[in-house]
Amino acid sequence: MAKEKGKGKERYIVEVEPSKPSRDGRPSIGPVYRSVFAKDGVPDQIPGLDSCWDIFRLSVEKNPHNKMLGHREIVDGKAGKYVWLTYKEVYDIVLKVGNSIRSCGIDEGGRCGIYGANSTEWIISMEACNAHGLYCVPLYDTLGAGAVEFIICHSEVTLAFVEEKKIPELLKTFPGAAKHLKTIVSFGKVTAPQKDEFEKFGVAIYSWVEFLSLGENKSFDLPVKRKTDICTIMYTSGTTGDPKGVMISNKSIVTLIAGANRLLGSVNEPVTANDVYLSYLPLAHIFDRIIEELFIHHGGSIGFWRGDVKLLVEDIAELKPTVFCAVPRVLDRIYSGLQQKISAGGFIKHTMFNLAYSLKLRSMRKGSKHAEASPLCDKIVFNKVKQGLGGKVRLILSGAAPLASHVEEFLRVVSCCYVLQGYGLTETCAGTFVSIPDELKMLGTVGPPVPYVDVCLESVPEMGYDAHSETPRGEVCIRGDILFSGYYKREDLTKEVFIDGWFHTGDIGEWQPEGSLKIIDRKKNIFKLSQGEYVAVENLENIYGLVPDIDSIWVYGNSFESFLVAVINPSQQAVEQWAEQNGVSGDYNALCENPRVKEYFLAELTKIGKEKKLKGFEFIKGVHLDPVPFDMERDLITPTFKKKRPQLLKYYQGVINEMYKSGK
Repeated sequence: MAKEKGKGKERYIVEVEPSKPSRDGRPSIGPVYRSVFAKDGVPDQIPGLDSCWDIFRLSVEKNPHNKMLGHREIVDGKAGKYVWLTYKEVYDIVLKVGNSIRSCGIDEGGRCGIYGANSTEWIISMEACNAHGLYCVPLYDTLGAGAVEFIICHSEVTLAFVEEKKIPELLKTFPGAAKHLKTIVSFGKVTAPQKDEFEKFGVAIYSWVEFLSLGENKSFDLPVKRKTDICTIMYTSGTTGDPKGVMISNKSIVTLIAGANRLLGSVNEPVTANDVYLSYLPLAHIFDRIIEELFIHHGGSIGFWRGDVKLLVEDIAELKPTVFCAVPRVLDRIYSGLQQKISAGGFIKHTMFNLAYSLKLRSMRKGSKHAEASPLCDKIVFNKVKQGLGGKVRLILSGAAPLASHVEEFLRVVSCCYVLQGYGLTETCAGTFVSIPDELKMLGTVGPPVPYVDVCLESVPEMGYDAHSETPRGEVCIRGDILFSGYYKREDLTKEVFIDGWFHTGDIGEWQPEGSLKIIDRKKNIFKLSQGEYVAVENLENIYGLVPDIDSIWVYGNSFESFLVAVINPSQQAVEQWAEQNGVSGDYNALCENPRVKEYFLAELTKIGKEKKLKGFEFIKGVHLDPVPFDMERDLITPTFKKKRPQLLKYYQGVINEMYKSGK
């Protein structure tokens, strides 16, 4: 692995510009850093790769007979093997779909929505948009009709591709959506009553087969695509207000592809045509979209899940992916499931596992690569975990939210593959930071910057963050060609986040000694308590989230109260185990209401608070245990599992009032 000589941050990042003092009323910024893998300059663009269409087109030319898109065949109600379309077969269907779109009178620059779970048809529809220079507008599979209607109207979608079972949901957006939406294409069939319903609003709806026939015997020239052209408007779910339309250009995506190739090549883990990817994270999010673009570029294979999280493990076992991307919620479930199996395995198996774990972890901490740390333990003890992920996974990548350090460490040891944590936003085209394989010191961080961005920290004086201190902290600011082109129809918001060419993320970062970044806070999530003390709530949630028995925690306070309270999603296994050991009876729901259980969690929060040397006003004084995890059904989190704080307050207002009443 290439490494820059020297100590400290010079190991994985290099300084390209010195720090700048405060000027024009702006806070001071720290030095500008770049990845050590780009110390001689950011990666060159790939010749001939000017657009997302080129990514697919060139791969078809190079890999026409490679398996591209696969799904599990259902025979007699049972899922069988994956059946595949080759790159050339997908290409031929894409041309037909493109001709059908154009025959509906939609020309270059038009907007096409895609609404539904990941599928072969989803990718084909996206590539048809790419071919004809149309804006692909994903409509969140997990959002309600209100947000879908807003996106259709705001982006002026005229044609929407829709998963068959989502047609009733789409109907709820009418009559409002009828102002722009004139054509609907089902990925499956359409019923006669559905046709009648949409015809009332002057909207034509076609089955997939019917739509393909529209373009028969017609041929439309493909327009010239430029790097600066917008290829997608991707709406961020947002924690407050309406979704924001993030305009992403061809340039952003092809730049990311070039940079990802440089990074993966530098750490000897390149994506190849032999790689297999499980597509289950929503394609409506930038994280999955970018990974799939990277796989398409290299001629890899993409297999789709069946859409049921309970069947995900079965799909993994059948597909045998080589790269597995996940959000922390998924990895938390894998961790909890493994812990339960270990506990239920009996004393001998439990002891053997713990010994193997300690041995391998000790070796990794001394600098051994994961594959060389303890081959015997891998073969005898951890191979079952590897087989549970299909047996071929070589890389697990976590993104979208912070991954708990204990979960990351555990998976790095037992999964027999690399486990990397990354960081990025829709506005930065997903990839901005990613940790380095076999660097255990990067545990709990998002790693150094990727090779195609410049990064600096800007001081945030009101929160006590100084980009020039011994441990530099500040708002993470990013510069580079992967940045978005602005918020659609919201120039005011664009100007707020773009200052002097730097995109201000709103996240607070802290440089680590080896050059990785740790996200420690969120700039806007700060408030005063009644005594005038500032509270950085996300930082506290990160600290209190270290309590192993807590799955999720929301910390609350306001300027009219003098102390903090919290709502906790506890670990059911931990609660029931504690109750059994302490002679407390009742089912899980009843235990969450039990004062003794609440006292236990309050004591655990106090314990971690003291360990981390929190100030007195940062300690939690009241807790409510909710046995139901924060979810999208109650509108408490976004599709990327970020907390919706105003909605959490509204939902738990009665509980909050009671905690403050009893705490005084």
